[in-house]
Amino acid sequence: MRKSLKRFLPAAETMRGHRWLRWLGPKLHHPRLWHLSRRGVALGCAIGVFFGLLIPVAQIPLSAAAALALRANLPAAVVSTLVSNPVTFGPIYYFAYRVGEAVTGVKARPLTAETLTPKESGLGEWLRFWWHYLDTLGKPLITGLLLMAVVSSALTYALVSGLWRLTTILAWRKRPRRPKPPPDAP
Repeated sequence: MRKSLKRFLPAAETMRGHRWLRWLGPKLHHPRLWHLSRRGVALGCAIGVFFGLLIPVAQIPLSAAAALALRANLPAAVVSTLVSNPVTFGPIYYFAYRVGEAVTGVKARPLTAETLTPKESGLGEWLRFWWHYLDTLGKPLITGLLLMAVVSSALTYALVSGLWRLTTILAWRKRPRRPKPPPDAP
């Protein structure tokens, strides 16, 4: 499994020499940030999924900073933030809103022709209406995103750790066994 992962991940020397990361200096030289271990990769993936789901902007820098602080695998943390991308963004936020709506009980008013037209005219009334609408939409959305981020990162850690352990066990079972030495004859 390590060999297949190493093909896709950049080398530590490449990352350390990168002009955008050079300012971190010795912090990037810690071996646990680059070592492919079960704990490090699982923790890195969990960190990346957490920040990938929770925060819509600056996911990669935040997950890299958390990986540095927790000594998780840095490339795994950065790559796993891509769980939210332009293709998955809409379904993730819709599902998060529905989860938050179920947990908080707060529902946004449905947008109809009557609700879109403020009772009074004017920019102030229009801004107040949209602020209230986004406020009612925001509570369930933030709650749902937080719940999804926590649960998904815990499941990611368990899944990656379990798959890593399973592949290691299967690799050990496939290894050829050494023949036992013959017992010494008296």
